Amino acid sequence: YREAARLPALLRHLRQQPGVARTNRPRRSRTGSRPQDRACESDAARAFEHLHAGIIGSAGRRAPCAGSPWLLNGHLLKQIFGLVPAGGNGTRMGADRPKQYLPLGRRTLLERSVACLLADVRVTRVFVIVAPGDTQAAHLPLPPRCEILPVGGATRALSVRAGLLAALPQMDADAWVLVHDAARPCLRASDLGALIDQGGIDEHGGLLAVPVSDTVKRGADGRVAQTVERAGLWRALTPQFFRAATLARALQDCETAPGITDESSAIERLGLQPRLVAGDPGNIKVTEPADLALAESLLRSEGLW
Repeated sequence: YREAARLPALLRHLRQQPGVARTNRPRRSRTGSRPQDRACESDAARAFEHLHAGIIGSAGRRAPCAGSPWLLNGHLLKQIFGLVPAGGNGTRMGADRPKQYLPLGRRTLLERSVACLLADVRVTRVFVIVAPGDTQAAHLPLPPRCEILPVGGATRALSVRAGLLAALPQMDADAWVLVHDAARPCLRASDLGALIDQGGIDEHGGLLAVPVSDTVKRGADGRVAQTVERAGLWRALTPQFFRAATLARALQDCETAPGITDESSAIERLGLQPRLVAGDPGNIKVTEPADLALAESLLRSEGLW
């Protein structure tokens, strides 16, 4: 049931469980009109929440919040897909392979980052965007709800754009996408859920971020040129969450547009202001060798090693 994203199969199982009330589906009248009594729908919604609390919750997965905009009477209103750009080389790691394929315990960084997105049952599918000719991703035991797209480009923005365009035929017109770094294996399920709940009700989308707490210096020639006022400054994390169609429009000229360092910066060029959703500072991006040890420590502390 961790793979389930629709109600019917869940409800069939729930009706066999003790303690779950059964309500017969109201029959249509001979004229074809449906009775006003919607008891079966409310029963379905209760069953959906019951299953999340009892089965998915016990496995460490996050159940949708009550009143979530993504559920109505137990049915998903909008599709949510994950995009994981994984076509980089990670040269700063100095490893014998791209960093996304480095082991972190029994799984690679990429596997752990994908699992972070699939920790929320509302995520329908995750697309992993790799470089053309990549042969390593296909040999990983990625979950069934994961698809590899060998369309990666020279930059992150080009990879995300190519992956999004390749995945769009599988998406509804109002689908949303979560873009997550392949080297962020410590994303908390609670942070992901908060981003979906808060970003998903904002037409501008949203992203996880952390307020800057350190004093920030601007440097020039190895010396301090300026102390930057940190009030209102945030460090952008991932995932970043936007309507698929809006993100595709924002990235359509990314090869010539300067300053696109993440999806939010592309969205901002459209005049939109994505919502900042406070995330955990432990959602680190593994960039240098020392980061692997830090990621291990963080995962151990969460009981996820």
